[in-house]
Amino acid sequence: MAEPQNGVSADDVSKIARLARLHVAPDQRAAIAEDLNGILAWIEQLQEVDVDGVEPMTSAVDMRAPMRDDTVTAGGIRDLVLANAPKKEDGFFVVPRSVE
Repeated sequence: MAEPQNGVSADDVSKIARLARLHVAPDQRAAIAEDLNGILAWIEQLQEVDVDGVEPMTSAVDMRAPMRDDTVTAGGIRDLVLANAPKKEDGFFVVPRSVE
């Protein structure tokens, strides 16, 4: 696999890990840098693909999501919603106080 123009070094992995607040053992940094360079080389290879005239897609399968009418309802299912509540009072959920 070809080396990307601006490769990632083990020092770069250390900096990225520090910024992401991740612990990466020193003996793993070179392997991670090699993996990242492989990913970057693959991305550079993808950039060579001619996509002129290709419409953007959200899925590989041509399908539409089922839609329902966007209508306002009164709800009217409060008792059903509160049926499994561990504690309720006057039609509302009762939760422990989080701020004193």
